[in-house]
Amino acid sequence: MATIINMPRLSDTMEEGTVATWLKNVGDSVDEGDILAEIETDKATMEFESFHEGTLLHIGVQAGETAPVDVLLAIIGDEGEDITALISGETAAAEVVPEVEKTEVSEAIPTAIPEGVEVINMPRLSDTMEEGTVASWLKQVGDSVEEGDILAEIETDKATMEFESFFSGVLLHIGTAVGETAPVDTLLAIIGPAGTDISAILAAPPEVPKATAPVLEEAPAPPTPQAEPVAVAPAVTETNTVPNTGRIMASPLAKKIAKEKGIDLHLVTGTGESGRIVKRDVEQYTPTVTTSSQPTVFVPAGQEKQEEIPNSQMRKTIAKRLGASKFSAPHYYLSVEFDMDAAIAFRKQYNSIPETKISFNDIVVKAVALSLKEHPQVNSQWFDDKMVLNHHVHVGVAVAVDDGLVVPVLRFANEMNLPQIGTQVKDFAGRARSKKLTPQEMDGSTFTVSNLGMFGINEFTSIINQPNSAILSVGAIVQKPVVKEGEIVVGNTMKLTLACDHRTVDGATGAQFLQTLKEHIENPIRLVV
Repeated sequence: MATIINMPRLSDTMEEGTVATWLKNVGDSVDEGDILAEIETDKATMEFESFHEGTLLHIGVQAGETAPVDVLLAIIGDEGEDITALISGETAAAEVVPEVEKTEVSEAIPTAIPEGVEVINMPRLSDTMEEGTVASWLKQVGDSVEEGDILAEIETDKATMEFESFFSGVLLHIGTAVGETAPVDTLLAIIGPAGTDISAILAAPPEVPKATAPVLEEAPAPPTPQAEPVAVAPAVTETNTVPNTGRIMASPLAKKIAKEKGIDLHLVTGTGESGRIVKRDVEQYTPTVTTSSQPTVFVPAGQEKQEEIPNSQMRKTIAKRLGASKFSAPHYYLSVEFDMDAAIAFRKQYNSIPETKISFNDIVVKAVALSLKEHPQVNSQWFDDKMVLNHHVHVGVAVAVDDGLVVPVLRFANEMNLPQIGTQVKDFAGRARSKKLTPQEMDGSTFTVSNLGMFGINEFTSIINQPNSAILSVGAIVQKPVVKEGEIVVGNTMKLTLACDHRTVDGATGAQFLQTLKEHIENPIRLVV
């Protein structure tokens, strides 16, 4: 029987979606888990996967077209099946399943689910997400839930995202508690009519998710001794924190504004649902002046103190990917020192243009992009069965965030001018620190630049961001004595280190790339002609 796929709601504020591209055509075979299309929402362009198997019989929204949520997107069924009645609107004979609902209804519970009860599974909120950690629950068991209410904040490997309910009812059960981590598609919560008996659902044996590998049993680790507290902190009102976790209940926008204004959210009273801090609470907050003082507590010298911080999903992913890169790719390093006098003079003159401001990092990124066009071997990627030479230049720029490091991508960086590069990097950096980058903005790099010069680091080496073949580490500009035309004078130099994967980039190839890069940076007029 044919299944109607409707335009899904892929974000909490999405009212309509635009099909960016179809990855399947009418007549193609579709397996469960295949990516059907890329859909542009009000927040990002996201991959949309199929939860059905069969043949793609009909496409209701063409590439480039926009349609409201729940409008016919596609029909999947048996090859040759007659769907004329479905296309004309007579859908009674078909199994009509909104796609987003389908992603949240557990298929792992064999028992009959009472009418009106919905089983919510851990959602896949990013393209690389394998498991999620519940950062906070915004609804508690027994609370009324309306469609569109935010149920929880879930930490993925890339960001902490709000997860909204697509059902109305009462929250009957929480399957993953605050702070717990669970694989995608395992039980997250149950919603249904008040008083519904769900004991049969909870008693049913859970099914291991398809993508989950078997876990070896280990002996339980001995409990870690807790250091005794050495000082008593002032009491904090808990109306805006998640019980037993200390985590503040605040919208992402409220957190961003508070960080920019230097406001401690513990001191802000929330007026949103369940005491949640929203934008207006931060904007209207006025700090109070207190004359009370905290007595100083004497801490004996040599006293040991420890703090355990659970690894975030981002930190786990960084450890996994960089560990795999370091121990699978044969790294070697080429270090150079460039004369920066001309670049300093060039930047000063360029910034004299009204409303124009570029950084040395912008100059480096532009020079790298132009050099990569001349040396595609350095702009390559290694795979087990092939090597890919990229003739387009997508430069990843490493950005430090609280939980670790993200690498947003400047696409076709060689075709951008210096102010465009500067504006894009600033935008990426700001949104990276507030966890607003989309997965698509962090995917597809062909080369990476990591700059620690602004922190006063003169020279360092980086681990390659696979599947790239190289990464450039940029140090600070240092003023020191140099020899020019046989005389010792004061000069400005900058050290750069190129880490290369020897499987794709030989030493001579890396050296030639650095020679070209040197010509661009020491003669910056080449960047604008």
